[in-house]
Amino acid sequence: MANSSRLRAVALTTTAVLLSAVLAGCGDGAKDEDLTAQKLDWKDCPAPSEAEGGGSAPSPLPNGTKWQCATMRAPLDWSRPKGDTIGIALIRAEASGPANKRIGSLVFNFGGPGGSGVTTLPAFGADYGALHTRYDLVSFDPRGVGRSAPVECESDAQLDEYFQQDATPEDGAERTQLLERTKRFNAACEKNSEKILPHVRTTDAARDMDLMRQVLGDRKLHYFGISYGTELGGVYAHLFPKNVGRAVFDAVVDPTQTPEQSALGQAKGFQLALDNFAKDCTSKTTDCPIGDTEQEVKDRIAKLLADLEKKPIPGIFPRELTQTAATSGIAQSLYSKDFWEYLTEGLEEAYEGDGKILMLLSDSMNGRNENGEYSNLTAANLAINCSDEKPRYTTDHVLQKLPEFRAASPLFGEYLAWGMVSCTDWAVPGAADHPDVSAPGAAPVLVIGNTGDPATPYEGARKMVGALGKGVGIELTYKGQGHGAYDSKNKCVQGAVNGYLLDGKLPRGGTVCS
Repeated sequence: MANSSRLRAVALTTTAVLLSAVLAGCGDGAKDEDLTAQKLDWKDCPAPSEAEGGGSAPSPLPNGTKWQCATMRAPLDWSRPKGDTIGIALIRAEASGPANKRIGSLVFNFGGPGGSGVTTLPAFGADYGALHTRYDLVSFDPRGVGRSAPVECESDAQLDEYFQQDATPEDGAERTQLLERTKRFNAACEKNSEKILPHVRTTDAARDMDLMRQVLGDRKLHYFGISYGTELGGVYAHLFPKNVGRAVFDAVVDPTQTPEQSALGQAKGFQLALDNFAKDCTSKTTDCPIGDTEQEVKDRIAKLLADLEKKPIPGIFPRELTQTAATSGIAQSLYSKDFWEYLTEGLEEAYEGDGKILMLLSDSMNGRNENGEYSNLTAANLAINCSDEKPRYTTDHVLQKLPEFRAASPLFGEYLAWGMVSCTDWAVPGAADHPDVSAPGAAPVLVIGNTGDPATPYEGARKMVGALGKGVGIELTYKGQGHGAYDSKNKCVQGAVNGYLLDGKLPRGGTVCS
């Protein structure tokens, strides 16, 4: 996702788990060493670090392939490529098919920004079984994330407080409190991550990927980008058009939008997803337990949130479910239709005074595990977005825009509008109004838009196709729900993606899957 709002388009790994660290390798480096010639030392993967979200070491794939991990050294500052280096954490599963059929590495980025690819790829690895026959499946923690020189801001206890704050202030005192709390968080990031903070832009990560391509031994970068990963892929294509191999963009960020436009688009996208959820619940043969009509479902949710602002309910002891936590929990459940059942159950329980399920969903959105430890998802998300995005929005600007945001979404509009102040006091200036993804001369990129996507609205796919340039972007539409298309298991989508990545066969531009 391209904006610094509070609703991040990240993989749903943590949700699935909940519901069923240091600056790595930062040093002087060898000043005259050619980093493209470095040899990776692949070993069995350790358990994820706290910054990556914690948990157990990844289990082998269903076919028995074990995951291997390594650390690639990259320049801390790409303007000084012979200077200090940082470690970029990588993970791979070597191709399962015959060696003479292997195409190369297929590099994944699952979005955020701020999501750990080292933990996400194993969680979804079984979904890429067909691709695994001819590719080494590879992902990484982008710089600033997980084990790759992670951005560090506040402690776990401070983050608990941060995510309980009122994110939709209604008067001057509440606005001052929100701004002061945001300023405190941003100052902690600067204090604790001063060395890495200026070097986590998407352009830096794209340069890391081209170094990765060379270190992995690939002539071209074969790439699968999801959500923010499509923006990263677009920036890579702009910087290295001749190095683009077979690439797929799924759940596509609109590269033409400012952060404000992106936040407004998300408000509309999440409202559409909520409308679709209400319609789905009330259209089933069994009674919808949270309302008899679509409007009643939405009205009861709105009343719940209004009540929570006045009086929170018990969540996960000792924390209470606040309006802010409930809103983020509802949003997280809308990322995938698979989680609508959890939203229904969570709302049922919240109406009875139990906020546990909605708080679990909120924790997933914010990168908090069941042990009370936070990954560095929030810190990295903010650091990357604020370094990328030039605009800095004031309180007066947000107040002026609130009516437009409320009209876009009565439930999520204010929440997203106030998220625009997140970068106001950021220590590092933003790079541009929006990313440059123009890539004349690049190989074709398959660009997939999902008509029901809440976090990266469908229109972004067409904008990405246009921005990549004539003959580069090939658009495919999926008429579905949730964030992304390939992992929906839709045979038409998966057939098109597999056909291109495995056999180089592109679908006709404008193909529609339903």
